[in-house]
Amino acid sequence: MLAAFYTRTGPAREVLTVGEIETPEAGPGEVRVRLATSGVNPSDVKTRGGVRSRELPFPRIVPHSDGAGVIDQVGDGVPPGRLGERVWVWNAAWGRPCGTAAQFVVLPAQQAVPLPANTSLEAGACLGIPALTAYHAVHCNGGVAGKTVLVAGGAGAVGHYAIQFAKIAGARLVVATVSGAAKAALARDAGADVIVNYRTEDVAQRCLDLTAGTGVDRIVELDLAVNLKTDMAALRRDGEITAYGSSLPEIPVPFFPAILKNARLQFFIVYNLSDADRKSGLAGVTALLNQDRLKHNLDGRLPLARIAEAHELVEGGQALGNVVIDVA
Repeated sequence: MLAAFYTRTGPAREVLTVGEIETPEAGPGEVRVRLATSGVNPSDVKTRGGVRSRELPFPRIVPHSDGAGVIDQVGDGVPPGRLGERVWVWNAAWGRPCGTAAQFVVLPAQQAVPLPANTSLEAGACLGIPALTAYHAVHCNGGVAGKTVLVAGGAGAVGHYAIQFAKIAGARLVVATVSGAAKAALARDAGADVIVNYRTEDVAQRCLDLTAGTGVDRIVELDLAVNLKTDMAALRRDGEITAYGSSLPEIPVPFFPAILKNARLQFFIVYNLSDADRKSGLAGVTALLNQDRLKHNLDGRLPLARIAEAHELVEGGQALGNVVIDVA
């Protein structure tokens, strides 16, 4: 099969190769998916770039955890009725050498989720990390019904979904930060009530003004290292920061501002959700897809041969939303 892979970490154009490798076979409890699309996420480019570690866990890695396609082979113990099923996949490359940047991927049957007929295969490649991250950030710890929510990076892959999930879940006010007019339009289209340009406005002060000085109830945070001071100023007493990302591995905590507000700081990574949280997220996202209530922010779609370019778009922050590889 045709696949993109790397055997060492480094810049995308130096280490990513597209070529023929062996086609996998489904084992017991597994399915093989003939992929149509593969989603490129920040975690994919960080792993390939060696941001977390220069050592590879496997001699050769086919990247990307997200993708969508059709089940074309089932292993023992998997109902034959799943053959031909349109699916989206999650955690394909988490702790595994072969992800979705290939014509086929084999993985446990439960990691191939039925994709509703009204949802495109391109959108299916955006669900595993962006949508499930956003869903958990909004729904964890009692959810956001009747609350005020600040979504950092409201035009991004996660932020765009988080705005929608917060509104659907009954948030009283959703504020989104952006860095320009194009991103403001995307966040507004997702349903944000208020848009704040963090480059030209005081985000914390806007949040205080919008909440009569009390601050927001929850902050969905994509870069805690950059925004923690602002978040503490924007947060209400007993409020919560739900952080799924940071540009630095270690961050000083402003202890006194945090303790005076009884602030709660929730960390999570979508790869390691508990079984219960994963089940809840899958069911919630599937229900909204079936109801056709979600908008998908696709900014770039490139062929597998241009995977290095796709990585650079994500790595450089140039993408306004999800970048998808057209595998087929």
